[in-house]
Amino acid sequence: MWNPIIGENAGKIYQVLSEKGTVGIPALKKETKLDDNWLYLGLGWLAREDKVAFLLEGQQVKVVLKE
Repeated sequence: MWNPIIGENAGKIYQVLSEKGTVGIPALKKETKLDDNWLYLGLGWLAREDKVAFLLEGQQVKVVLKE
């Protein structure tokens, strides 16, 4: 069943990425004020919609909007 909160949280994530560019997961969590579950559900939503890419820089995963 679809949960509208997931879409809202995906929107928060999208907004931060739009403003900041490439962002690490900890910084994205801090900027959006989402807990782990909601953050990852929102990222999954954006990934499914092919809106984001995940980059591995050293030991850190970073997220960026696709163009």
